[in-house]
Amino acid sequence: MTKSRPSTRASLLALAVAAAFSGAAGAAPTVSRLTPPSELFSSGEAYPIISRFLAGQKFDMQATVQPDAGTTITGFQFAIDGAPVTPAPGTTSIVTTGLVPGLPENTAVVSVRGYSNSTPGIHTLSVTATQSDGQTVTATGNFEVVGVSSTGRKVKNVIILLGDGMGSGHRTAARIMQYGVTQGKARGKLAMDTFPVAASIMTPSLNSIITDSAPGMQNYVTGNKANNNQEGVFPDDTTAAFDNPRVEYMAEFLARTQDKKLGIVTTSDVFDATPASNAVHTQNRGAGTGIVDQYFDDRAKTGLTVLMGGGRKWFLPNPTQCNGAEPDCSSAGGVVNFNGSARANSSDYVLPPDIVAGWGAAPGGNDPSRDLIADFQAAGWNYASDLATLNASGADRPLLGLFALSNMNVALDKLGKRRGVSTVVDDYGFPDQPLLEEMTGKALDVLDAHSPNGFVLMVEGSSIDKQAHNMDTERFIMDTIEFDKAVAVASEYAKTHPDTLVLVTADHECAGVAVIGGSRVTDADLQAKIATGGGAAVVRNEVVGVYDGAGFPNYGIAADGYPANTDPDYKMLVGYAANADRYEDWRTNAEPLRDSQQPGNGVAPLNAYPSSPLSRDTVGDFLVTGQVPGTTAVHTGNDIPLSACGRGASLLGGTMDNTDVFFQLMQATVGGASASTATRCK
Repeated sequence: MTKSRPSTRASLLALAVAAAFSGAAGAAPTVSRLTPPSELFSSGEAYPIISRFLAGQKFDMQATVQPDAGTTITGFQFAIDGAPVTPAPGTTSIVTTGLVPGLPENTAVVSVRGYSNSTPGIHTLSVTATQSDGQTVTATGNFEVVGVSSTGRKVKNVIILLGDGMGSGHRTAARIMQYGVTQGKARGKLAMDTFPVAASIMTPSLNSIITDSAPGMQNYVTGNKANNNQEGVFPDDTTAAFDNPRVEYMAEFLARTQDKKLGIVTTSDVFDATPASNAVHTQNRGAGTGIVDQYFDDRAKTGLTVLMGGGRKWFLPNPTQCNGAEPDCSSAGGVVNFNGSARANSSDYVLPPDIVAGWGAAPGGNDPSRDLIADFQAAGWNYASDLATLNASGADRPLLGLFALSNMNVALDKLGKRRGVSTVVDDYGFPDQPLLEEMTGKALDVLDAHSPNGFVLMVEGSSIDKQAHNMDTERFIMDTIEFDKAVAVASEYAKTHPDTLVLVTADHECAGVAVIGGSRVTDADLQAKIATGGGAAVVRNEVVGVYDGAGFPNYGIAADGYPANTDPDYKMLVGYAANADRYEDWRTNAEPLRDSQQPGNGVAPLNAYPSSPLSRDTVGDFLVTGQVPGTTAVHTGNDIPLSACGRGASLLGGTMDNTDVFFQLMQATVGGASASTATRCK
């Protein structure tokens, strides 16, 4: 018997009824973002595991939920391995305003703040959201909790020395300039060269193979990837700079569980990406007012005991803002007060209550007129404004040192002042700035006096990166040498404090630096060739010696322990693989490029400094065409070297992701590490 087919009219009627029924019931909402990030959520693949946490480490859970048209999100539930999460009171939120453009109407960002999990293993994370018509959606991701084992004595102190942008090329150039080479053998080693443990570090960020300094640092001290520009947070879909889902820093965890203290020392502005990515939670590395406020307001959470660098402009009160047109205002793009203050409501914050409750964080406030130096002093901190006051400062109190309005001057220019051959630091208005090794020694004195349970100290040589960006060869090399002298100070401390782990690394490589050869002429001959304006035919072809022609450059050492002359005869020559257009004449630049972060950058005397690599070294007419757009060299994706010594150093080695370093540091400090004479600092 043949079954009759329904008529076309009947089929259309059935479809219409089904569509009407579906419309009455409504469509389900969708989840467009689930945090912590996972490959399981983004692609359906269970591996690789993107987000990993130490057992007990705090982090936020968050989802972006897009409801069906005409509905709203009315509730949500996070679950771990199928078991509902019970949030602490006040730690949840549903946010529907202040979202990034392009999201559908009534999109909601739902959060649970300050969650932690102590069960090692891979866990399933799910969120179920309900919209106003009763429809629900469930999305799933995963994360891993990493445990530690009890192995030997715990490391008491961790010293992380981070040469910003420092790759193998920077280290090689510094070694050659500082010690020289004879008959193929180095005449000496950098302090970091003597460390017995070595590793190669992969540096990609959460959203690119090329990281910037913010995730480049935070990956070491949270165990998790972040987007470029972001510090101590995961990305989200709100526009606010300080409300992103947080992940707990190593310093926060160790302050909370072991009462360890934190020291941050840098030659940059202290608001900059690397220092802030040890203690501050924000998606905007440029939000200086809020960043420095968070240093102070949450110092009990992080254990902050030492903070040194530049950046005084964020600490000075700004009661009357000007628009940048007056002579006393900066032309650098910021709102600056006559006294150099850059504090502004636009870079400050008030935290939402769920973060305050979930993290015990200070709520913040929009307060451009705040005198933050006075606040530190009222809280019992010593304050140093230059080398003289730093030397006079005792170890009896926590220490704040602010030695410039923004970034400190580089080693070449600080030494030029001390040697009486340069006035660059006078032009910047801060003639008595300390060297990084002097800051490091004082930081260790203070931390040693205030940290019976140990400390974490981060020391950054920041202008290795900044001057490599500028393709200013002698300035980045001298800053690498300055950084290495700070490494030596830390190594000496570890020799007498054997429960100390010291590691030297970088956040990324900058500029594709390479030692390409040596000059074939004396400095006098080089100057004469430059004066001809002969371009590449003269300044390149008649100067650059490769292979046998490179020889063995010799710089000599002055009484202060630094190279005596950065323009010797037959000097070392450096090239850049990630360069912008520049003019090159191979000689030391008398002045640095203008620093756009400096108040007063647009007025005399700083406005007379060269503005870009195309506005200096032009006499020789040797234009090196760049491979990247813009006016500065860029970061590269090259792996970078890590060197370590001390208790726990043997946990490091091989080729590692930068987040792997965090878990080895936590194994050493929380679980313990066996002592080994082979890894002692020497």
